[in-house]
Amino acid sequence: MSTVCAIATPAAVGGISVIRISGEKAHEVADKVFRPVSGRLPSELEGYRAAYGKIYDGGERLDDGVILMFRSPHSYTGEDVAEISCHGGIYVTRRVLTACIKAGAEPAAAGEFTKRALLNGKMSLTQAEAVADIISAQGGQLLAASNNQREGALYRRAESAAEKITEISAYISAWIDYPDDDTPTVTEEWLAKKLTSVKSELDALLAGYDRGRLIREGISCAIVGKPNVGKSTLMNLLAGEQRSIVSDIEGTTRDVVEETINLGGTVLRLADCAGIREASDEVEKIGVEIMLKRLERADLVLAVFDASRPLSEEDFSLLDRLDRLKHAEKKEIVAIINKCDLDEKLDRRELENRLGNTVDISAKNSSAADVLSREINSRFGLNELDTNAGYLANERQRSCITRAARAVNEALDGVLAGVTPDAIGVMLEQALDAVYELSGRRASDEVIDQVFKRFCVGK
Repeated sequence: MSTVCAIATPAAVGGISVIRISGEKAHEVADKVFRPVSGRLPSELEGYRAAYGKIYDGGERLDDGVILMFRSPHSYTGEDVAEISCHGGIYVTRRVLTACIKAGAEPAAAGEFTKRALLNGKMSLTQAEAVADIISAQGGQLLAASNNQREGALYRRAESAAEKITEISAYISAWIDYPDDDTPTVTEEWLAKKLTSVKSELDALLAGYDRGRLIREGISCAIVGKPNVGKSTLMNLLAGEQRSIVSDIEGTTRDVVEETINLGGTVLRLADCAGIREASDEVEKIGVEIMLKRLERADLVLAVFDASRPLSEEDFSLLDRLDRLKHAEKKEIVAIINKCDLDEKLDRRELENRLGNTVDISAKNSSAADVLSREINSRFGLNELDTNAGYLANERQRSCITRAARAVNEALDGVLAGVTPDAIGVMLEQALDAVYELSGRRASDEVIDQVFKRFCVGK
């Protein structure tokens, strides 16, 4: 492979910038660009050694800096690597990158360093995906889970299933190919037992997908209620700033105000929606329509009611709509009784009968955030999430295990129906292909390229 280079730090002013070079000629490029004050060439430095020196573009001195050398295979990519740190100005950083290109390196594509790590056997495809998740993590749960994925948590679970499938296939092949040897007979009972064990592993992975998706993508959350129940105040409290206009005038919020927040380690994609009511104003009507569509897409609905006022016609209209959503779709709905510091006038039992347990808060009190955090984590089972265990984090991974599980199920049904072992072996090969596509062992170039489209240049 060619020698590539890229800026590995954000394209912004900072204390330092890092230019990464990787490939067979990485040290040769470094020798042309960097001159240590010690007089030793970068290529003469031992691996994992740093040196201070001057950075040049031909005969022009660009900056002072530090170079860090890595030698194959003991580097992130598995290749010879040099990393040059310079002052974090945008112009000087780009000049250093240009100097590296003039010295023989090619510009790296998005995610190319991690892709080389994959191709050089430094990590699996699931581990590479975890790197992207670490970079994009906005909450503590995703960061912890992604770090464990990066260490191979999901890869090990997938390999466990693959080993069991391979064992079954090997026994079937040996029994078919060498019938006169002392190969144990492959019985229906033995096959059914082994296949059921594999099925359980794959089903367990699929069962954890929803939680994995939620910690990776965040929980889509719609805040709804009639005008002036405290939706915008709650939104501002959770966001930690004034994102929504708070006013005594009904219909102030006419559009969906969105914000992504970290609530107790869980990422919420909040949407403060227009109040539900019969609106005469055309703009407000549009806001209500947008709100209803957002409501249908949400994973979580925070339905806000005013403790200081009896339930109104608008409240009952909202309850009817939430009733339909609750029964028609897999959606968590939390009934929030706001302004609980005031005299209570609403019918609490009506809310509990329609929506289940209620949560009492005062949106003007900062403790409301902690109360909601505990309730949300409990509703989605995130308190029980084991971040050390591997989980399916994206649709590609889920699709692979779904196909593997389908093939194993077909094999199990085939055994019970009396299908011949050689036909069962074909089904198991399909299952193995799907599991190995997950890890990258049998993934096509197209699949690999699709994964690395998510990456930034420099990683």
